[in-house]
Amino acid sequence: MTDVAARARVSLATVDRVMHRRKGVKERTTERVLKAALELGFLSPEQSAHIATPRPPNIVFLLPAGTNPYLRLLGDKLRARAAQNGRDAASIRCIFIESFNARALAAALRHHAGWADGIAFMAIDHPEVREAVETVTAAGVSVVTIVSDLPHPGRAGFVGLDNQSAGRTAAMLLARFSRRSSGSLALVAGSRNYRAHSEREAGFLALLDEMYPDLHVVGVREGHDDAGENYRHAMSLLEQHPDLIGIYNVGGSSNGIARALVERGRAADVLFIGHGLTADTRRLLIDGTMDAVIDSDPDTILSTAVSVICAARGRGPALHAQPAVRMDIFFRENLPSGSGIAPLAGL
Repeated sequence: MTDVAARARVSLATVDRVMHRRKGVKERTTERVLKAALELGFLSPEQSAHIATPRPPNIVFLLPAGTNPYLRLLGDKLRARAAQNGRDAASIRCIFIESFNARALAAALRHHAGWADGIAFMAIDHPEVREAVETVTAAGVSVVTIVSDLPHPGRAGFVGLDNQSAGRTAAMLLARFSRRSSGSLALVAGSRNYRAHSEREAGFLALLDEMYPDLHVVGVREGHDDAGENYRHAMSLLEQHPDLIGIYNVGGSSNGIARALVERGRAADVLFIGHGLTADTRRLLIDGTMDAVIDSDPDTILSTAVSVICAARGRGPALHAQPAVRMDIFFRENLPSGSGIAPLAGL
């Protein structure tokens, strides 16, 4: 390698980077190093051709930390995928960062851009995050938003639900299931800083205005996808609004809301719809505390995000547009078997 470095007029570190197909080496430099390695017999033509081909991308997934079971499920699936990847597959890392913190997300985007060729993340709609996306995409890193979008001309794509449609669907289900012409409905969101949550809220309210004007929303509480906060919000709603007939959990950690309904003896008469088919929501569907779960298949989200980044790096077929991820609606009667959902701890 020292002889290759001398002939190519580069550092030994640069030769090492080329041989291990690491990022950060200009194409012309790579060509010079490979030419020198061939001339010295350090590499065979087959080895040189392999190194010269675009290497599999390094991909980082940034997910919010916390008690949201759906996001933990995504993390578990990512770790399993990373452990199974072969030599010529994308290298994947899953990093959990502080939830609902735009500054922490922006810092993570900049930090992990040093290793990553592509970053997939659940976006927070905030100027600091947009500026970080501008910085890393300008540096050549491909960016994909998952679950919650941040429209930016430099991003490679968004992988997730049509969230306005999801909100409208939740409103339709609650209204139809209730068979009531009047009453109160409540929404519990993670945070409106997630575009996914604000879009679901907008779709929910729009459908009620159009079709069920006598069903009124008594407010939107932000529970930050935390089971404890969601529990306290649900308890408050039940105490303050005796005519409450339904709750739509726009975000995650539905188990907190379910706990309040059970403790107050309202699980049978307050309709409850949420997102993400996980071990806890599956159990809540079976025991009747939840009435419906709107789901986006986690394997589809992860596979599509990886495919979009690989395509952007020239490692797969071009993807000109990504349709919204299919929205599945689960009830107690149509729960899938063998879904790969990890069991609840202690069960």
